[in-house]
Amino acid sequence: MKPNIEAFFDPVTGTVSYVVYDQPGGRCAIIDPVLDYDPKASRTSTGGADKLIAFIMDKRLTTEWILETHAHADHISSAAYLRRKLGGKTAIGKEIPEVQQTFKKIFNLGPEFVPDGKNFDHLLADGEVLTIGKLTAKVIFTPGHTPADLSYQCEDAVFVGDTLFMPDLGTARADFPGGDARRLFRSIRKLLDLPPETRLFMCHDYLPPSRGPRWETTVAEQRVSNIHVHDGVSEDEFVALRTARDRTLAMPTLLLPSVQVNIRAGQMPPLEENGVSYLKIPLNLI
Repeated sequence: MKPNIEAFFDPVTGTVSYVVYDQPGGRCAIIDPVLDYDPKASRTSTGGADKLIAFIMDKRLTTEWILETHAHADHISSAAYLRRKLGGKTAIGKEIPEVQQTFKKIFNLGPEFVPDGKNFDHLLADGEVLTIGKLTAKVIFTPGHTPADLSYQCEDAVFVGDTLFMPDLGTARADFPGGDARRLFRSIRKLLDLPPETRLFMCHDYLPPSRGPRWETTVAEQRVSNIHVHDGVSEDEFVALRTARDRTLAMPTLLLPSVQVNIRAGQMPPLEENGVSYLKIPLNLI
């Protein structure tokens, strides 16, 4: 059975979220959902997430999983909100405690935050197989962008997170804490060793001026046309290119707020005594 895939593009963050389901009236998984966030006022809203909910309700789907490819640095996850509204289990790679420990130190989080991954309902191992109704999804460990990145292979479709972008944009950066360009190259080659007709679904598209948003490609297209990692590019060449390019990139606009929430599976920091939840901004550290 081929999966049914519905994509939701968020133009503010360039993120693509997915609802993957077996059939109307069946079961679904949500991948990389977005919570709307206004950085000027530090206010959240749920317009984007509510579009996913409306689609799931219209198709009469039962949500089994809310899956993250990694702890994102460019948008806040709506996983906790969707779990309250739809049920389902939140899941991320089993290496997430390493990421949580890194950012616990950066944000000087208190003893209430334990970096053990238990903010998520389930931690996923490489090769693990999930069921989504009549579908199966295999977990592929693809670190490099962060130490805990996963891709999800559902029949002929693979949701690659931030490992790859569309061929004209190349690949993800590897300079975040715990990132590694060499590991990223090896993860990408693992994906590009899949059959050439395999469909690849991106988590982001940053819209070059020459075209509108796109998020679906194939292994064959990436191997021929990806500007950073097409066939013939060696590991050393990629590492040199990726490292040089990363030195020129600014930090993502939402890095500081998003990571604090996303390492908590989309849950906000605990309320303080005045009933308000606060995000922390470290000065002169990142």
